[in-house]
Amino acid sequence: MRFLLAPDKFKDALDAAGVCQAMAAGIREVLPHAEIITCPMGDGGEGTGPLLAQALDASEQRETVLDALGRECTARWWLTADRTTAVIEMAEASGLWRLSPAERGALRTTSHGTGQLIKAATESGACRVFLCVGGSATVDGGAGCLQALGWRLLDAGGRELSPPVRGADLQRIARLEPPVNPPVIDLQILCDVDNPLLGPRGAAPVFGPQKGASPDEVQELAAGLESWAGVLKEATGREVADVPGAGAAGGLPAGLFCTLAARLAAGFDVLAEAVDLRNKLSGCDWCLTGEGRLDEQTFGGKVVAGVTRCAAEAGVPTAAFVGAAVLRARETLEQLARRLGTAAIRIISPRGLSHEAALAQTASNLRREVADFVRA
Repeated sequence: MRFLLAPDKFKDALDAAGVCQAMAAGIREVLPHAEIITCPMGDGGEGTGPLLAQALDASEQRETVLDALGRECTARWWLTADRTTAVIEMAEASGLWRLSPAERGALRTTSHGTGQLIKAATESGACRVFLCVGGSATVDGGAGCLQALGWRLLDAGGRELSPPVRGADLQRIARLEPPVNPPVIDLQILCDVDNPLLGPRGAAPVFGPQKGASPDEVQELAAGLESWAGVLKEATGREVADVPGAGAAGGLPAGLFCTLAARLAAGFDVLAEAVDLRNKLSGCDWCLTGEGRLDEQTFGGKVVAGVTRCAAEAGVPTAAFVGAAVLRARETLEQLARRLGTAAIRIISPRGLSHEAALAQTASNLRREVADFVRA
């Protein structure tokens, strides 16, 4: 038997490589001589940067930047040996993981630190940048990022807003002025979702609550992003409200799409090509994938849906192992599996187990469930 293991991370429990390790242990328990190929995956969110950097043979760099609350922190990024290509992960600087639950609040967070990482990359000679944008703590439409890159954000009276600009400042921005020498880079943004900037699937209503925004704050952020989209259009001539993926990471892609002509791509697809996923699927009997939570967002560019699609194209059946699955009304797990296109969905957490205990036992639960699946 030949297995390909291509999971995402289980957030707050195991990174994708750790998931592969637990899955492999489960297979070995039943089939000690099975051939196992590991291919940790990401969708543009947290953990994608190191995986893409490894595929590009890029080395780790470190930079002192501002986190989402404007505090100094040390963030990683990666640079190829010829210094032409950089990999940046937004979560390194502006990630939600850096904030305690009590500190979260999308009105007071900024993407400024991500702009500082882009600036460091360009100053190091990079002319091509891959920016992975999932896992952010921000809903500022990329305004803070642009400010760090030299753009001037002016209010209705022509006064420049002091850095770092945050989500609450969006409605105050009346005009955007570019720097004298804007960075000249080929910027590709790896989005983990396909949400637009505005509307019911926009950055504010979908991601604001995840980042600590109350219902009233969501409305304020939505109004701010709508105003910001108008400022961007006036400054650049580019309409961004409905661009798929522009609402990812609190709208960061929107600002960079308009000002730097950034290309927005599905993060999974970019990484799948970089790690040669389709070639790794060749000749496999099974592909095992997984993520911490399977829900409707899974279908919008997440790893499990992407791996299942690629495996189906290669004629390889898949099984998905997840910590939890959110079903539609009256939907069964088997129906969800058919909708996703996978042969089986296995929930690894035993019933009645607390969230904290489930996180602590992820590796052992995953190993047990994979072994049980292979045995069956």
